[in-house]
Amino acid sequence: MPRAVYVLAIGIFAMVTSEFAVGGLMPEMAHGLGVTISQIGYLITAFAVAMSAGGPLMTVALVRIRPKPALMVLFAIFLVGNVLAALAPSYPIMMVARVITGVASQAFFGVAISVAVQLSRPEVRGRALAVVLNGLMLGTLLGLPLSTLIGGQFGWRAAFWAVGALTVIAALATTMGVPGLGRADGGNGDFRQEVAVFRNGRLWLALSTSTLIIGATFAAFSYLSPILTQVTGFSSGTVPLLLVAYGAATVIGNHVVGRLADRHTIGVLLSGLILNTIFLAGFALFAHLSVPAVIAMLGVGLVGVTMNPAMAVRVQRVGNAGPLVNTVHASFITLGVIVGSAVGGLAIDGFGLRAPLWLGVGLAVLGIGSLLPELARTRAQSPTVSLAEERVEAATR
Repeated sequence: MPRAVYVLAIGIFAMVTSEFAVGGLMPEMAHGLGVTISQIGYLITAFAVAMSAGGPLMTVALVRIRPKPALMVLFAIFLVGNVLAALAPSYPIMMVARVITGVASQAFFGVAISVAVQLSRPEVRGRALAVVLNGLMLGTLLGLPLSTLIGGQFGWRAAFWAVGALTVIAALATTMGVPGLGRADGGNGDFRQEVAVFRNGRLWLALSTSTLIIGATFAAFSYLSPILTQVTGFSSGTVPLLLVAYGAATVIGNHVVGRLADRHTIGVLLSGLILNTIFLAGFALFAHLSVPAVIAMLGVGLVGVTMNPAMAVRVQRVGNAGPLVNTVHASFITLGVIVGSAVGGLAIDGFGLRAPLWLGVGLAVLGIGSLLPELARTRAQSPTVSLAEERVEAATR
């Protein structure tokens, strides 16, 4: 495995830590900026919307730049956003800072994944993607508690200064550890060539599956804390430990999926969705019982967001490994976060705290349905493997 893919994971860890920082510092930020908790919540929404809508636009703006310089430009923009957040004298300035960091973060994901694909042999691309995406999993496991701890000890602005320092470290590591590369798709930066791949209906179906997988997972993840305290009955002091266990489950699941993603892409996605449906339904039915609730929660951690490597392999096979495809894919993933959290919140208002779990079940079932055309196509091509998987097998011989 090229060492450079581990370096790319550091950059993604910095991005994810910045994304989650607001969630752990909401009371302190509300007091410091003189606004309400709900207004601080809008900063999270703005970051997600900026990622989803602005990330692809930023990637298009960088389309003629080679990957490594593009990564450095994105590091610089992301650093500016975090410094602005640390210095923000008012809520509007903080909102601008979150939009800047959200746009840079999404574009960085797309370019970093594209670089990881270029650096890796075909037969280990799934594992390489898992390594890079471990930055996301470790951000979930460590980024939120670390930023919350720093913010609690030294003030919320210190958390953004810390992310800025981490960004500089990641940029220096990238400068030294990632080689210069050509464009992933072999193109010449022509915008028309970049967007032509989106005429493929199979690509849109693959993107939709990713949205449904992440939407199902985040319908539960977004509301784990209130469910575990108000329905299951855990104390507020126990919940952080449970969330760390959830984060550890995502790291394990990501490693396993990365090992299987290349050879069994559709099978992994189908199995993950079926298991997630079972775990989410079990969580909804037995949320009032501590042991079944914890088992179901950890199950969602194992087979939810951890499908990312298989999702990325599928999208790249039906599209390409270029930065724009990967960034748009990341936007569809972010759309899943928005759908799961926003619709889940509305469901709570109407039906109570178990409602987001049932929403997750519904989204997972839709995700299974979205895989059926690809399953039918695979069976029509070969009784064992798809054409793309045959190529991977041939590369290993």
